[in-house]
Amino acid sequence: MNAIATDITQTEIDPLALRDVLGKYATGVTVVTTLGDNGAPVGLAANSFTSVSLDPPLILWSLALKAPSLGAFREHSSFVINIMCEESKDLVMNFSRPSTDKFAGVDWQPGLDGAPVLTAASATLECETVERISGGDHEIYIGRVRRISKSEKAPLLFHQGQFAQLGENL
Repeated sequence: MNAIATDITQTEIDPLALRDVLGKYATGVTVVTTLGDNGAPVGLAANSFTSVSLDPPLILWSLALKAPSLGAFREHSSFVINIMCEESKDLVMNFSRPSTDKFAGVDWQPGLDGAPVLTAASATLECETVERISGGDHEIYIGRVRRISKSEKAPLLFHQGQFAQLGENL
């Protein structure tokens, strides 16, 4: 192996350089959903999701403070982590862009407290918000998992700024 490592030591880390380094870590892709004003469904694509605890069952994800949906997630008591499948790239792109109706033509069912559960998801975690924590330019949401579901659909991955899929197991 002739990999060349670039060692960057700075007092201030450039946000774009940090994003590039973080992109080396492959993640799953989720669409996080809740209800907004007048019970309208709200959602966004996110890969800032992880398990916190199995007992009690807790997960976390983070939302940018500049996100248009921030108010809806602050106001509603529950949310759903929809873990997306390989076939859902177009749907994920729909939820990653600003739009007046991201749910137009999207198949979903009401879950915990009405929060949208997407039919195209490979797995879902319906959660009650138990804590919100300030985290720089994001707000961190900790949710207690109340209901789960899964299918055999392969998960959609994100790596180095683009979608990826599982390879062969090592």
